[in-house]
Amino acid sequence: MRLSVEEAEAIRLKDLQGLEQEEGAEKMNISRPTFQRVLASARQKMAEALLNGKAIRIEGGNFEMSPRRFRCANSHEWEVPFDAAAQATLQLCPVCNAPSVEPLLPAGFGRGGKGRGWRGGRHSS
Repeated sequence: MRLSVEEAEAIRLKDLQGLEQEEGAEKMNISRPTFQRVLASARQKMAEALLNGKAIRIEGGNFEMSPRRFRCANSHEWEVPFDAAAQATLQLCPVCNAPSVEPLLPAGFGRGGKGRGWRGGRHSS
């Protein structure tokens, strides 16, 4: 059973975070009717997998990775596009050249908190 990334995100926003459909649609940068269609499709697939003992694979879809955020020892923060951050090892702060740089986890990752949500929006329907 294939679940698209958009379908998984709609389930996360509506059923896990408890957002209203309007809020979920806004976070995904899609219309409320499109959010409803994506959510209904995801729920149908999840029910079929659960009741018929099928595995679920999340793949494909239209999405965009969020930029990575970093902070230096002097508390300067900046963002780097995901592709660049994934390929490069940041060692110096671009503001003060401090050698101690650490990645910041997005809200909702790690210990508690709510996620920032979807950074998608390139939905074609």
